[in-house]
Amino acid sequence: MRLLAKFNLLLIVVFGSGIGVAAYIAHGFLVQNARNQVIQQARLMMGAAGGMRTYTSKQIGPLLDSRQYHTGRFIPQTVPAYGATEVFSYLRKAYPAYTYKEATLNPTNLRDRATDWETDVIQMFRNHKSRTEIIGQRNTPEGESLFLAHPIEAAPSCLQCHGRPNRAPAAVIRVYGRDNGFDWKTGEIVGAQIVSVPMSVPITIANHAFRTLVLSLAGVFIITLILLDLGLVAIVIRPVTRLSGMADEISKGNLNVPELPVKGADEISQLARSFNRMYRSLVKAIQMLDSQ
Repeated sequence: MRLLAKFNLLLIVVFGSGIGVAAYIAHGFLVQNARNQVIQQARLMMGAAGGMRTYTSKQIGPLLDSRQYHTGRFIPQTVPAYGATEVFSYLRKAYPAYTYKEATLNPTNLRDRATDWETDVIQMFRNHKSRTEIIGQRNTPEGESLFLAHPIEAAPSCLQCHGRPNRAPAAVIRVYGRDNGFDWKTGEIVGAQIVSVPMSVPITIANHAFRTLVLSLAGVFIITLILLDLGLVAIVIRPVTRLSGMADEISKGNLNVPELPVKGADEISQLARSFNRMYRSLVKAIQMLDSQ
């Protein structure tokens, strides 16, 4: 095997092993980074939903309450949860993988009733009142899912519709009845805002970044290998080839070959100088033998 081939094989093994280790470490880091990115996006969406809840409660609700009272018709736009859900439905046009739900233990609208796993999340908030956020993963029929949850605390304004049934607006009673969504207490954790997204989303982001990283590393390796090969050929292979050719000619009895050109003071140059001295000594010795 030629020297250049051996050198390339060594570099491929060393650099390949290094790239393999770096890729293994980088993949885990990229998945975690993508997961954090998705969670941050979920927080922004949660913030937008929370802002809409506040806006509805403080500005939209007061404007529509009088109309609701006079017409006797329930207006869902007065409900903060409705406003938050509607805003999120518009956000989903840009982020279709994300879902939002205001899961409630005792909702007026049974559509919002918490499922078993959502109930567990709400109970965690109820048992740890200082906790303001829960991040977790769960198995679904569609695969692993990542979720972000914030607690929903009953404010005094909520009790206008969710206090005693006999004090609730007549329009609410006509639509939802008297059996659900009542007897809330101020300060009680009644539900949770939950943003969910399939784990396939951060994994897809991580895999795309991983492919880009690996291709970049491979490109850098190939360019580096080419440059090193060119340097090796110019600095080592070519001078050694000339030296080998000269030695081969001398071994065949040809003493008329020119001396090797010597430039620099590195090891290859020192070897060429030594070989030239040996060549000159050999020529003189043969000439002395011939003259006797």
